Amino acid sequence: MKKVAIIGSGIGAISLSIRLSNLGYDVDVYEKNSYPGGKLTTIKSGKYSFDAGPQLFTMPTYVDELFELSGENPRKFFNYKRKEIGCKYFWEDGIELCAYSDQNKFVKEVNLKLGVDKNILKSYLKKAKKKYELSTKIVLEKSLHKLSTFFSKDVLKAILNFRLFEFFKTLSKVNQQQLKEKHLIQFYNRFATYIGSSPYKTSGIMTVIQHLESHFGTFFPEGGLRMITNVLVELAERKNVNFIYNTVVTEILCEKNNVVGVQINGNTKKKYEIVISNMDIYFTYEKLLKNIKTPYRVKNVNSSSSALIFYWGINDSFENLELHNIFFSKDYKKEFNSIFNEMEFCDDPTIYLSITSKDNPSDAPVGCENWYVMINTHYDSDHDWEDLAKRYKKIIINKIERVLGKHIEKNIVSEKILSPKTIFERTQSYRGALYGPSSNETFSAFHRHPNFTNKLNNLYFCGGSVHPGGGIPMCLLSAKIVSALISQKYNSKVM
Repeated sequence: MKKVAIIGSGIGAISLSIRLSNLGYDVDVYEKNSYPGGKLTTIKSGKYSFDAGPQLFTMPTYVDELFELSGENPRKFFNYKRKEIGCKYFWEDGIELCAYSDQNKFVKEVNLKLGVDKNILKSYLKKAKKKYELSTKIVLEKSLHKLSTFFSKDVLKAILNFRLFEFFKTLSKVNQQQLKEKHLIQFYNRFATYIGSSPYKTSGIMTVIQHLESHFGTFFPEGGLRMITNVLVELAERKNVNFIYNTVVTEILCEKNNVVGVQINGNTKKKYEIVISNMDIYFTYEKLLKNIKTPYRVKNVNSSSSALIFYWGINDSFENLELHNIFFSKDYKKEFNSIFNEMEFCDDPTIYLSITSKDNPSDAPVGCENWYVMINTHYDSDHDWEDLAKRYKKIIINKIERVLGKHIEKNIVSEKILSPKTIFERTQSYRGALYGPSSNETFSAFHRHPNFTNKLNNLYFCGGSVHPGGGIPMCLLSAKIVSALISQKYNSKVM
């Protein structure tokens, strides 16, 4: 039985540990914190509980699959419901738009509220669906850095439909040309933030991002998103995965071109046949691989956006708000210019507000709500985040009060704050970036670090900083890709 070490216990690492254990590997997972999950953990503020990081849950089948591979019924351990309204959108001109999960209902909503012809939106969604179907098996489910990926019927189909992908237009340009109406353009431009990028820079192929939400739907797990971490760790432990907490891996040990183990806490050496880093790819090279030069694209990465997050305990309830809510800025282009070009304060940020107590009442006292309030920011670059948090708090409160027509500041009874700096400190994400490298280049998917390296045998990488990207579904898929690479190398059954 081959011994495997996984560094870090983010959702990609937990998922991969389950897959490898099912393949017969002896897996140890090392975690520097006293808890697993990376960004997918819990924050407490007074009597209020919050999902610390990701708030949106799509593609729950990727979680179910891990139970099914393990011979277990996921419904015995993990349940969720599909949301009727994926998100509610607010503009300061008074327009409110509900993004219904039922596509026909959403098309009617857009027609009623924005006056957009139903066929225009249907055509846009149909085109995005075709992009997704042509690209997903190539870009998301396999390594883009293996020649074997490109010798398939899927690739041939994609090449024959190359113009459909709109690589050489920006996402915003595609949306302008196809949708016309300014509110709807801003609505679909927003999906660039799902990969920590700008709609004015990222490629037009990224219209596929919204497809995961608009076609497959959004979901809420019983107990909140943090339950994904909890149930998968429990599943991994039932599969004899060993989680080792409060332990820092200080070096990946190599002999010639082979990885042979890890050093922990600066002195103890442990032998392993395979090592996988779920740690941010930048710090994997800079801190753990002592004699390997950090690749140019890793060292000079264009990082994704980060966030400033307020966790507010609110002693009131707001019937006009949903689980997910967006309050749009008046000038989207100016906002993204502040984030990615000027790296400076934005005086009118778009606000994301999540209230999990609407679906999980135990997250707040009766009659109260837990508000997770987030704005996108530039990554950490030695800014005074304490001062910025004070400035942004005033702007956020004033904007929400204007839109809702109701005072909220007096209702904030508890508060915690995460900035790009503290996100880095908690998760070791380089510069506090939420999604690793940005996708602000035409062929960004091909520029992300692969899930392996040709410089060292038996070393692999998973998680949001490598292929295929950040976010819960992508991290779960990174685990699937690494499992397949290891299976192919050692001729074991793929899981």
